[in-house]
Amino acid sequence: MQLWVGLGNPGAEYALHRHNVGFMAVDAIAEVHGFDPWKKGFQGWISAGRIGTQRVLLLKPATYMNDSGRSVGEAMRFYKLELSALTAFHDELDLEPFRVKVKTGGGAAGHNGLRSIDAHLGQDYRRVRLGIGHPGHKDRVTGYVLGSYAKAELDDLTDMLGAVAAEAPLLADGNDARFMNEIALRLA
Repeated sequence: MQLWVGLGNPGAEYALHRHNVGFMAVDAIAEVHGFDPWKKGFQGWISAGRIGTQRVLLLKPATYMNDSGRSVGEAMRFYKLELSALTAFHDELDLEPFRVKVKTGGGAAGHNGLRSIDAHLGQDYRRVRLGIGHPGHKDRVTGYVLGSYAKAELDDLTDMLGAVAAEAPLLADGNDARFMNEIALRLA
């Protein structure tokens, strides 16, 4: 089994924030692949299903971004999963908006959700980096990340989320390079 975690903050007021694009991604995957309805579990919301031949549990921590590792750690321990079974979907300032990159391991790059997971579990898990772009100056980062997508960006956001969900079987099978390539082709 794999655990795919979307990082975000709970509550309607955060729903369209750039920082919540991880939640949006796992919601899209659940919808496209016919996962079970979301239910409470592991200090968040969980939904189980299959992507191709792989069993996947989706998790949206309700612990707020800065404490995501508590929820993720609880699920990982319950299912006795190795770190290699974990994939985190998160917003990435250092990527152009709506670009998608996958990497395993590495630092948190200032992302508090990743920092929390790293502290609870270590760094050697897969990350699906969902580009939100950088506002230009470090003093503007917090407001930008915690700001909602602009109306003009919603079509591009929908296209990116749809591509991530459509190509999820490649990710489930561990074909990260092809996953990134197919998404890039869809969004070209």
